[in-house]
Amino acid sequence: MEFLASVHPKVVHFPIAFLMLYPIMELLFLFTTKDFFLKAAMLFLSIGVIGSLLAVLTGNQAYQSIINWSNEGKEIFYAHQNYANLTVWYFAALLIIRYFLFIKKKLSWKLNIIIVLLALAGGYFVYQAGAYGGKLADQVTSSKVLNMELEK
Repeated sequence: MEFLASVHPKVVHFPIAFLMLYPIMELLFLFTTKDFFLKAAMLFLSIGVIGSLLAVLTGNQAYQSIINWSNEGKEIFYAHQNYANLTVWYFAALLIIRYFLFIKKKLSWKLNIIIVLLALAGGYFVYQAGAYGGKLADQVTSSKVLNMELEK
């Protein structure tokens, strides 16, 4: 499982990109009503949810691969984990709702505005998970540098 831990920093950027671009596709559909943007939004959301599931799986393995966590590092990890899990479940629920509306063709202008607002709110969760992930990476990097200096 060491392999999964090592790919987390590489895997995590794809769902971030797709989930942050997803609200833009929804906005473009709202203003243009072109079917292309509706389908692109569904595709971006689907890829983002699948990618975020993989990111959470690899992230849990990355956490377990580090032995000596400081208390500050654990706090940062738990905040990162909470936002990451919230992001996955939030966007998965949004995907189910969006898929139902897409299949049933029940998307009115008002419902589309609600979907856009929900997508933008989800962007906040993605941002927070990423921000805590960056802090966590700094924490891990600085502790590795410290360990390397102590070994010298």
